[in-house]
Amino acid sequence: MAKAYWVATYRSISSPDKLAEYAKLAGPAIQAAGGRFLARGTAAKAYEAGVAQRVVIIEFDSVEKAVAAHDGAGYQAALKVFDKAADRDLRIVEGL
Repeated sequence: MAKAYWVATYRSISSPDKLAEYAKLAGPAIQAAGGRFLARGTAAKAYEAGVAQRVVIIEFDSVEKAVAAHDGAGYQAALKVFDKAADRDLRIVEGL
């Protein structure tokens, strides 16, 4: 079974305080659901569009587990705290 990855990119952060509160809840909820943080921070180097935005990459054992983590009660509670703290894009992609 192929692994799966959450890839989140942050175009802008409007509320660092809300984002910090979200992270306190989201991290443990994601890890409890089997997620493993592989990368988290501002891009070391940006090519193409040249936007050195915040990026988070989380590995899961499968797409199903990644989706279950996102839809689970713990992460959904974190999303309520997030409350538009940033303009971001979150995708789940299947590994090769």
